[in-house]
Amino acid sequence: MSRATAPVPPAPVTAAQSVIAEPVGPTLPLHELAPEAALRRLELTIVRRLEGYLQGEHLGLLPGPGSDLNEAREYVPGQDDVRRMDWSVTARTTIPHVRDMVADRELEVWALLDVTPSMNWGTGGVTKRDLGIAAIATIGFLSQQVGDRFGGLIMRPSGLRQIPARSGRMALYGLLRSMLTEPIVPDETHGRMDLPQGIDQMTRLQRRRGLRLVVSDFLTPGDIELDPQVEPVWERPLRRLAVRNQVICVETIDRHEVDFPDVGEILIRDPETSFERYVNTSDDDARVRMNAAAAAQRERIRVALRRAGCAHIQLRTDRDWVQDIARFVLSYRRLAGSLHQPPRGVGR
Repeated sequence: MSRATAPVPPAPVTAAQSVIAEPVGPTLPLHELAPEAALRRLELTIVRRLEGYLQGEHLGLLPGPGSDLNEAREYVPGQDDVRRMDWSVTARTTIPHVRDMVADRELEVWALLDVTPSMNWGTGGVTKRDLGIAAIATIGFLSQQVGDRFGGLIMRPSGLRQIPARSGRMALYGLLRSMLTEPIVPDETHGRMDLPQGIDQMTRLQRRRGLRLVVSDFLTPGDIELDPQVEPVWERPLRRLAVRNQVICVETIDRHEVDFPDVGEILIRDPETSFERYVNTSDDDARVRMNAAAAAQRERIRVALRRAGCAHIQLRTDRDWVQDIARFVLSYRRLAGSLHQPPRGVGR
């Protein structure tokens, strides 16, 4: 009698394999995406007003069952609960009044993950794509409260895959598992979907206000512009997304994209186009020019994200992403505190 054996999961891709060949699987296991012990004392501050429809732990826009008092109004017999009668206002006006409560609403978070071929690169033991998933996991754990829901959009060149928003820690783990097991997009895969269209789709599909994450390297195929005053093609869609939502853009980069190593003559190839060229990295002048162009490219991305009104996190494959995100959260909390300060001479 033959004995059935469980399928052996594929081994994770090593750093050398992600450089020499296209990756075929995730470079990070699920349990390493976001160490919860390092995140328990942090919480991502939400500075935008919400308009959800479920009960949660964030201040909403609509009256309903909650803990914060709203304005008093006249009592409607047969419709209002007498237990919410405001006796002080009733005594002053001699007309029965009730006081509504401002409902606590849930936060709805949606994350757009770019999985185009340029995100498959990584020389620090992890690809930019999996680094972006780790960022989604970390921010998901930081922003999740009772009743909050987390959903995902995976942007491939062929189209957009939507993972429904659900609440709970296990639902977040399920979303991360779906992102990790999403098939790798081969090099030079062309399609109708790009980053500007993906952001526009997120704006149209998700009408409810909330927190939006856009995870990408923000590199556009064929875009060689370095002037920060020239808008990238994705800036205007981001600006529209940030009108109603709190937007955090996570830029993933690799160290050797901004600091070319001295390894002799190498073949530089664009994974999304057919461009390729041999470059002698032992030439100091050539390496200086390439590093300067890469720095100008990243500065243009930073300026564009700031113009669009988005928060910006830059993560590198050779650094601890949890520490970088924690540093961002602490600085962002100070910014949120200053935004929430009342005018001079006015109490809270």
